[in-house]
Amino acid sequence: MMAGVTPPPEDPPVRRRRRTPAGPARAAGPPPSPAVAAARVLVQALAALGVRDVVLAPGSRSAPLAYALADAALPDDERPAGAPALRLHVRIDERDAGFLALGLAKASVHAGERGPSPARPVAVVTTSGTAVANLHPAVLEAHHAGLPLVLLTADRPHELRGTGANQTTEQPQMFASAVRLVVDVPAPGGLPGEDRDLRRTVSRALAAATGARTGDPGPVHLNLAFRDPLVPGAEPWPVPAEAGLSQVTTRAQPAEHVAAATGALPLVVDLVDDAGDDRARAPRRARGAVPTVVVAGDGAGPGAARLAEANGWPLLAEPSSGARQGPNAVGAYRLLLADERLGGRVGRVVVLGRPTLTRPVQALLGRPDVDVLVVAPRGADWPDAVRNASQVLLEVPSRMRQGKVGAPAGWLDAWRTADAATQDVLDGVLDTPEDARRSRSGPRVSGWALARAVARASAPDDVLVVGASNPVRDLDLVARWDLAPLVLANRGLAGIDGTIATATGVALALPTRRVRAYLGDVTFLHDVGGLLRGPAEPSVNLQIVVANDDGGSVFATLEHGAPERAEVFERVFATPHGVDVAALCAAYGVRHTRVVDTDGLLPALAAPGTGTSVVEVRVDRAHRRSLVERLEVEVAAAVDKALSPLS
Repeated sequence: MMAGVTPPPEDPPVRRRRRTPAGPARAAGPPPSPAVAAARVLVQALAALGVRDVVLAPGSRSAPLAYALADAALPDDERPAGAPALRLHVRIDERDAGFLALGLAKASVHAGERGPSPARPVAVVTTSGTAVANLHPAVLEAHHAGLPLVLLTADRPHELRGTGANQTTEQPQMFASAVRLVVDVPAPGGLPGEDRDLRRTVSRALAAATGARTGDPGPVHLNLAFRDPLVPGAEPWPVPAEAGLSQVTTRAQPAEHVAAATGALPLVVDLVDDAGDDRARAPRRARGAVPTVVVAGDGAGPGAARLAEANGWPLLAEPSSGARQGPNAVGAYRLLLADERLGGRVGRVVVLGRPTLTRPVQALLGRPDVDVLVVAPRGADWPDAVRNASQVLLEVPSRMRQGKVGAPAGWLDAWRTADAATQDVLDGVLDTPEDARRSRSGPRVSGWALARAVARASAPDDVLVVGASNPVRDLDLVARWDLAPLVLANRGLAGIDGTIATATGVALALPTRRVRAYLGDVTFLHDVGGLLRGPAEPSVNLQIVVANDDGGSVFATLEHGAPERAEVFERVFATPHGVDVAALCAAYGVRHTRVVDTDGLLPALAAPGTGTSVVEVRVDRAHRRSLVERLEVEVAAAVDKALSPLS
């Protein structure tokens, strides 16, 4: 009580009044939660720095983020004041949540109207414990593919770690070197300056994820400790603020800067001008124009095709390169590299993207008499699995871009002639009745015939997500496009993890395009949970073509499938499963069609319909190895006959 002030007799003492709630607003709920306030500030910062999509897997410790994201996902007329607009995607399985985010990031490159752009970062939220570990496959794929995922993993506060508390483990270093940045964010306590620090942390995380300062995009990890209470009360959203936010300028690499800073361009021009060196390849250069091929691996981009066409070089392009089209693309290159008149003459290889599909290409890149120029515009590493690169460049040299290097007379024509002869053999083998092997359930098509049908059904505006193992390799052998569809694949680690979820993310990011996934039965079963979509989640138009050969037939063409290993092959490599795919689809509420021959396949591919659907194609596995051997013999004979007049 202040001196000289006497309250009226009927009033209670001042101290007693202060112990009693002053009105209904204060009695409506618990005091404001620091965890809830911090989660809202973090969501505001993500939106301000360019995040548009967030994938959430449910959990209790991550509840502050879940409530904040639920607010941010509301329509404009329902969203609370201060909440930013974000697209929220909810999945119950953290592994699928991670790959859905990866698909969204991968497809965002192609979502703009002005052509490819840098991938947009996508955030994924999990609770603590094993939920975090389930993100690891997607994190590894994003790490090797250079995709910006922002991992927001909720955690117990620091005082509970190492105490045996439920769902508590050492999360901050769980992803080791697979993340570009990891920050262990302490549990907020409502102290002054916390919001500013959190915004600064998010700014650094987004800069690291996009590679703004390093040119090396990839996943980042913010491990977010939260203390109870985790549930919001009646407190309003904080007013959006910029304190702590940093707009980080992306590092530019113009041609002039690259050449001046690295000296790479003059050195390569000397090489292209046939300057000698002390390696075995020097005599080959002295004879004139060097027989050169362009190898376009995953993510090479259309520039690889333009480079090949400008100089008259054969283009050996994988399906997901973004370059497999045009007059210089050699479809069956892996069957031609063994020919001495083609692969044997190669003196230089220009590598763009990351080639991973075939052993013949790796053998070519490892030859000591071949100059290997690797163009790797971003990232700390570069693709050189056989450790034979003579030059590692940030961009294609200007003389090559301008078509001033050239090739020996008849070099491209020889490859085209051989490829046409190979195509005739492939069509003859795949179109014969002998290829349609009969089984109890009817005739079965070969994997190559299915891949050819999928390729032919894919228009330039379509998107084709290809699974690992046989589907991508079968497509690599038979796909021929004048104008290719957008072909995407998880080739960072080439795993079968999360392929359905990845394709779903692609379909969500590219809703105006027809999206089809083409994968094997083991890949399908490995991620069948990717079919699960809650009733509150938006549907996608996605056709999933499953090549079902009841096992892992990719091993049949490797050394494991040799006849002398037949006793163990079926159980430990082929792994037949006998799963009823139709029943699985019915359980998930997904439309299913079973196809046993090409006549039934073509209509299914031509009219995929709306929503998610599965086309199951029974594929022959028993004869894959013998069919490969037959193709190799017949192709060698056809190519020899076709090239003889050119010799």
